[in-house]
Amino acid sequence: MPLIARCLTPLGFLLYLAALSLQAQPTDRLLPGRLKTLDSTLTYLHERALFNGVVLVAEKGTVRYRKAFGTASIATHEPLSTSSAFNLASISKQFVALMIMQLQERGKLRYDETVRTYLPDFPYDTITVRHLLTHTSGLSEYDGLMQRYSGPLDTLTNGGMMQLLRQHKPPLLFRPGTQWAYSNTGYVLLGSIISTLAGMPVEQFLDQQIVKPLKLKNTYAYYLNSQTRPHNRVYGFGRENGKNVMNDLIRLDGVIGDGNIYSSADDLLTWEQALATEKLVRKQTMQEAFKPVELTGNRTYPYGFGWFIEDGGSILAHTGSWVGFLNVIVRYVDKKQTLIVLSNSSEGTARRVARDILEGKPLTLPQTKLITNVRLVDGTGTPARKSAVRLRNDRIWEMGNLTPFPNEPVTDGQGLVLAPGFIDSHSHHVSGLSRQPDAPALVSQGITTLVSGQDGGSWAMDTLQAQLTRQPVAVNIASYTGQATLRQQVMGVNGLYRTAKPDEVTRMKAILRTELAKGSLGLSTGLEYESAFFSSRDEVIQLAQVAADSGGRYMSHIRSEDISLDDAVDEIIQIGRLTKMPVQISHLKIALRDKWGQSARILAQLERARAEGINITADCYPYDYWNSTLRVLFPKRDYTNATSAEFAVTQLFDPMQSVLVRFAPNPVYAEKTVGEVAALRREKPAQTLMALIGEASNYAKNNPDADGIEAIMGKSMDEPDVANFLAWPHTNICSDGANDGHPRGYGAFTRVLGRYVRDQKIIPLETAIQKMTSLTAEHLGLVDRGLIAPGYFADLVLLNPDSVQDNARIGSNKALSSGIESVWVAGQLVYQGQKTTGAHPGVLIRRK
Repeated sequence: MPLIARCLTPLGFLLYLAALSLQAQPTDRLLPGRLKTLDSTLTYLHERALFNGVVLVAEKGTVRYRKAFGTASIATHEPLSTSSAFNLASISKQFVALMIMQLQERGKLRYDETVRTYLPDFPYDTITVRHLLTHTSGLSEYDGLMQRYSGPLDTLTNGGMMQLLRQHKPPLLFRPGTQWAYSNTGYVLLGSIISTLAGMPVEQFLDQQIVKPLKLKNTYAYYLNSQTRPHNRVYGFGRENGKNVMNDLIRLDGVIGDGNIYSSADDLLTWEQALATEKLVRKQTMQEAFKPVELTGNRTYPYGFGWFIEDGGSILAHTGSWVGFLNVIVRYVDKKQTLIVLSNSSEGTARRVARDILEGKPLTLPQTKLITNVRLVDGTGTPARKSAVRLRNDRIWEMGNLTPFPNEPVTDGQGLVLAPGFIDSHSHHVSGLSRQPDAPALVSQGITTLVSGQDGGSWAMDTLQAQLTRQPVAVNIASYTGQATLRQQVMGVNGLYRTAKPDEVTRMKAILRTELAKGSLGLSTGLEYESAFFSSRDEVIQLAQVAADSGGRYMSHIRSEDISLDDAVDEIIQIGRLTKMPVQISHLKIALRDKWGQSARILAQLERARAEGINITADCYPYDYWNSTLRVLFPKRDYTNATSAEFAVTQLFDPMQSVLVRFAPNPVYAEKTVGEVAALRREKPAQTLMALIGEASNYAKNNPDADGIEAIMGKSMDEPDVANFLAWPHTNICSDGANDGHPRGYGAFTRVLGRYVRDQKIIPLETAIQKMTSLTAEHLGLVDRGLIAPGYFADLVLLNPDSVQDNARIGSNKALSSGIESVWVAGQLVYQGQKTTGAHPGVLIRRK
């Protein structure tokens, strides 16, 4: 230093002193502000039961922030302090690794010797000590062995784990040294090596070689049946529906090595600072702990001896997660800063946000809101109960007798029914969402998720995602892949009226596999429609098998709902039998007058199939009239056959009650019954039916770009059959609706709740809601939706069961329903007070 000073001018000397003064200041000028943010954030989290623990931040070994929040034990309510001893969980591994390093320095072991050298009973002869230290051994986790081969009252010990390995020798996950996979088993073995070579229990060696040299006050090893007497011990707990419950040591905790070392925040800082000295091991020995492990093939993985290595070594860190304890220690080597977060409340948010704050990353905090004073109908079918429900971000967090957190948003449910958001398993609303992204037709009847791609027609998954990205919407969307769409892509629009050739089926299967890989729910068919009617059973079965092989499902507008109903039902049962995947009949109905009253027989046929092991289900909408094309009224596709036309008007629909939704060749006919149009034309209804189909066909030829040329709402079902189908335990509710046309697009779900639940009492409210939620999710293979339960998405509907009803009618098909008070999608309010809110949290749900 004097040599440098002699070379400086007076001005230079002053600048040098100023530089020394700056070096004496904290190296991170941003730290004070970040610590202020950290404190307010931890307070926020603690007030919302999202943090119970201790946080310490140091710079150059000097404590800059240190604070304890909450209790050390829910039994005694003893307050935490920075001297409280937490179970470090996997942070224990760095202590175990250092004890191994100490033994190596004393010549007791070598890293690259086999484990069998020190533990002769170890059943693998190629695993070394280094492999254990660096998680490159390929050993599987010991908890699986314990669960499989031990009794429920057995406590696992280090010796017991060795015995399990020796007896069963589970296969290695990979050849040692070739890959990295976290292994608690490896560190338990290190614990056994320490006790064997040291000639004493691990806890005693820890005390002699680490605790006493560093003068740690609250650090020790403690495990079930150990000799140590714990002091200042913190107990783990968790939170279940607003109540704290114990979550501490379990029967696996008779082992030592992978966890079960306890320490306080204060002691951990002393420990961390000692790593830069030679109080425990030589610096050269210590440096090896911070080197990425070398794998075969000139590869490395950023893990050393008990430490993850980040940013090229500028950050060293390790988390610890076990029972109620979720901890982290981070060493910012360049900044000489230390972060320690110790938590005993089964909640890890603090350890994430603390790092984000210190590292200057955008801060995202959990947001909670409470819905109180509701009758909870949770979707399981169990009776309604009084409750409150707390949301956390986009998920359900808690239910029960809950009280608001400070400044928490609260919605008073005023004693109304809170149910899971309804899932429409068969919807044609997607095309209308680009014009109405608020989805009033859906949310006004409580629907939060719609399933598209029905009746054999679909959009590609990428197309749906692009549409949602371009125009977010209020509700979630899932989709099947349509067989008719596949046929059109491969065979062309004009090639659909025949069976597919083998090479065409092969190409369709390839497209279907791609869509399934992108999250399509499965294959849908509309076999009654011309675009798929001419396909053979074999074509459909081959495509269905592709869906089954990908873990998908099959849904079908079956080949006939009238004269060939029995054969059509047999076809879908056969598909379920051959593919062994779930199959579902779309909008189950009997649309032939002579077969009215046979719903019980059809359901018995489905039950026989289920007894055989075929998972066949159905969905159904609550109306006795359908919406489709005029052409489906000719099952033999003989549109100019007068006999077939007469059969249609007497057996397949009632022309006096069946309304033309649209008719492009003559728009005057729209919203008139076929009977009224026949009277205008001075024809018999059968003649008019044939003529309308002919005129629509000519219009299509002259206007090739026209879409939706004609449609009819056909009255052709018997309401007692509809009621029986709705009541079948394996039927879920659907709408089959769109933004225009049939009133079901605006009222199917509320019609069930009003007409069939409240007025006719065909099914209880709880059962109806199950059929709209969890049962639908089960039939579709959706997870995390359809129930009000912790962890499920917060798609919710608040409704008044006394006033809920559909108001949409023929001639007023877009009237909003009554009695739906509020709707949430992913925790965001999308509908309230008969109005949409403009929120668009909907996502594309992909099959998992």
